[in-house]
Amino acid sequence: MFPLPVFKRPYKLFSRSSASNSQNAMGEVNDTPHKTSQLHTSTGYAVGDDQESYELRKFNETHPQRNKEGGGAKEEEVDDVRLIDKDIDLPDGGLQAWLVVFGSFMGLVPVFGMINSLGAIESYISKHQLASDSSSVVSWIFSIYLSISFLSCIYAGGYFDRNGGATPMYVGTLFYVGGLMATANCTSVWQFILAFSVLCGTGTGVLTTPLVSCVATWFLRKRAMATSVATIGGSIGGIVFPVLLRKLYAEVGFQWALRIVGFICLCCLVCATVFAKERQKPVAEPFKSKPEAMKWYLTSSFNWRYFLDWKFFFAALGVAFAENSLTASATFISSYSMARGNSETSSYALITTTNAVGILGRYIPGYLADRYIGRFNTVIITISLAAFFNLVMWLPFGGNIKVLWAYASLYGFSTGSILSLTPVCIGQISSTHDFGKRYSTAYLLQAIMTVPVIPVGGAIIGEGKVSDYNNFIIYTSMMMIAGSICYIISRFLCVGFKLCKF
Repeated sequence: MFPLPVFKRPYKLFSRSSASNSQNAMGEVNDTPHKTSQLHTSTGYAVGDDQESYELRKFNETHPQRNKEGGGAKEEEVDDVRLIDKDIDLPDGGLQAWLVVFGSFMGLVPVFGMINSLGAIESYISKHQLASDSSSVVSWIFSIYLSISFLSCIYAGGYFDRNGGATPMYVGTLFYVGGLMATANCTSVWQFILAFSVLCGTGTGVLTTPLVSCVATWFLRKRAMATSVATIGGSIGGIVFPVLLRKLYAEVGFQWALRIVGFICLCCLVCATVFAKERQKPVAEPFKSKPEAMKWYLTSSFNWRYFLDWKFFFAALGVAFAENSLTASATFISSYSMARGNSETSSYALITTTNAVGILGRYIPGYLADRYIGRFNTVIITISLAAFFNLVMWLPFGGNIKVLWAYASLYGFSTGSILSLTPVCIGQISSTHDFGKRYSTAYLLQAIMTVPVIPVGGAIIGEGKVSDYNNFIIYTSMMMIAGSICYIISRFLCVGFKLCKF
């Protein structure tokens, strides 16, 4: 293994001023205004950081030449990357930066890959270990799993901003792999909840923040593309795990199937721990006592005041609606296929197809978002397409296996960008030094909304009649449409309805 190059330039958050809204050694938020810069698009609208629009406007008023070229009146070229982050010295490429992307990719193979493969587990345990339980009861396992994932992600974000990602990687790996090994021995609902929902869910959330946030500390202009490449790991996991589990279920049984998957995940996470590192570890004054540290993490790992910034609030709400719709659909699509008379092999293969095409759905929209369209514009388009495919293909023609294959492909492409561009959209309306906490806070709404979403979906499905599944499709489609509307509102609050790259 060749040694990694070390960047020795000091990491500066702002070259012209210190950061506002930053945390002191006690983790308290410092609201002292600071001077920084502001994006002016060709529309004439200004996009400021959260709770800082007044200071941003005042700075531009006192620095009229900031958006001029050579002192002339020519307006700066449109760029959807905010100028507050243009002062940050980020490599935006290079060997070590792309090794970080590789490490994030490897870590997201198990983390996002398992989320993309929930249907392969749900459909099996519903017919075997939990055959006597209803769909709504079984769905609580996956609802609690996702909710705990997002809640633990919140606290991991505050820790990442303060201490870096090394410890969350170690702890998350222990919980995640240990949870999978324990899940292998489960035979009842409460056992699945303790092992899979609680242990794996905690590991998933603790791992997600450092794996996603570390990429943002190395990239700025290419952030959407780099994040998209990293999250392709989730699609790879979503391709491999359903096929692997289906084969292992038949050959070695459920117990060893989960154990083998657990060992594979361990190897991926060890690789991620080696390579996925933030550019420079934050320097924070140690806490004086453990109670003080506990108080800080319980109160400062997220910031309720971020929701007072309406553009952030609606972006977070859009994330919650879109991702809940996606996970609900992914959880029950295999069961739907089998209810329509398709074989178990074909039903599992639908998950594989969705995730395989999702690779293109993660990379291509990410590239177009950075290069031509803009991050928010891209997410709005892809989420709207996902709702369209639900209502035009899955709902009326789901009984035709050929149409179902086509739907799985198109839906996989359109939803591929939901996970990959979510952190980028949040980062676009956040400052880099506070990204971990902002990203975690965005998932607070997700955690709250996830608790009822999948059980409600399971209750709608009920006995598994075709009409019940059709109602479920409408339910997930309405959530996807709501997510698109929320993103549109957030975009409007930033740049209005003007046609521009954003």
